Amino acid sequence: MIDPQLLRDNPDLVRESQKARGNRVELVDEAIDADQRRRSTIAAFEALRAEQNLFGKTVAAAPKDEKAALVAKAQELAASVKAAQQAAADAEADVTRIVGSIQNVIIDGVPSGGEDDFVTLREVGEKAAFDFEPRDHAELGELLGAIDIARGVKVSGSRFYFLRGVGARLELGLMTMALDKAIAEDFVPLITPTLVRPETMAGTGFLGEHNDEVYYLPGDDLYLTGTSEVALAGYHADEILDLSGGPLRYAGWSTCYRREAGSAGKDNRGILRVHQFNKLEMFSYVLPENAEAEHLKLLSYQESMLEACGLSYRVIDTAAGDLGSSAARKFDIEAWVPTQGTYRELTSTSNCTTYQARRLDTRYRTESGKTAPVATLNGTLATTRWIVAILETHQQADGSVIVPDALRPYVGGLEVFEPIA
Repeated sequence: MIDPQLLRDNPDLVRESQKARGNRVELVDEAIDADQRRRSTIAAFEALRAEQNLFGKTVAAAPKDEKAALVAKAQELAASVKAAQQAAADAEADVTRIVGSIQNVIIDGVPSGGEDDFVTLREVGEKAAFDFEPRDHAELGELLGAIDIARGVKVSGSRFYFLRGVGARLELGLMTMALDKAIAEDFVPLITPTLVRPETMAGTGFLGEHNDEVYYLPGDDLYLTGTSEVALAGYHADEILDLSGGPLRYAGWSTCYRREAGSAGKDNRGILRVHQFNKLEMFSYVLPENAEAEHLKLLSYQESMLEACGLSYRVIDTAAGDLGSSAARKFDIEAWVPTQGTYRELTSTSNCTTYQARRLDTRYRTESGKTAPVATLNGTLATTRWIVAILETHQQADGSVIVPDALRPYVGGLEVFEPIA
């Protein structure tokens, strides 16, 4: 949720953010009106309650023969107070609903527009070139005995798969290498729940326009998470954090689930877009004034991982209309996928400022002794999708794949994945 004080003090900034995102600008005025109604109904309720309290003292001190008439008026006042209290509660609910539907205010410099309006910040590494016809990752996975899509579909349906043999070792090695990197940067490793309560899912901003992408278990009133960001954001809900020693950083390892409801016909081949995958997610709790610096650090950790895997990639500043509701800025890193002749997203990192923390009531204590929302940031350090770029980039003419040097200790010292007989 955005800061209500920002809405009052600088509504034009919120309007510009809504416009850049392609969202309803009129929502800002509706939120301002709702906030004014809330304040006026609260004032009316408090005035009536004060009158009721004062009148109660009058009744108590009145002569016995006058009390009957006064009690009748006291009952009228009580009914008025109850009605005013309900009006204030209704107005509060309206504010929560309307202000809660305004997405996070973007950071200055975020490009306006939609999915294709990103700004490329840099391109790193040489794109893989071959003197033979390269195979895509699905074919390579089959040759290596690393990916079994046919049996995944047989067991679970479309967009499921088995990782086997060197494929399983590659994913576990990649995730473990990322975990070592995270620990070296002072992240506390967590293996997180993958089922969360509705208030946790809503608090992180994953319910709403992308609700159809989320698996829901109505019998238990629980959601399957599409990223451990959700559980990590809820980890310190309703708490006051001590950030005097620097950020609190966590690295969440989990299986993730996404319905991919809006991607019918897209990336049906292989494991680029699937319903289940593993991911190591970085998550930081920081003082709001340090959020942008922390964002750049998360990005640097991601880049070091891609470089260690020998991948060519580009970093993009995602356009406002392609941001999630909680993100004020998001950097995507897209790796070059040779057989597709294009960059594909492997990882992203988002600065959610105080938006999630305000919803989840995660605070820190200011110098004045008051509490205020912390800032939260997230970023993926490794995930199953990376296997696509690693296999295709490092393939050889015979279908073998050279293992990047940095990954070799994590796959039992193997230097090459060989096709199976």
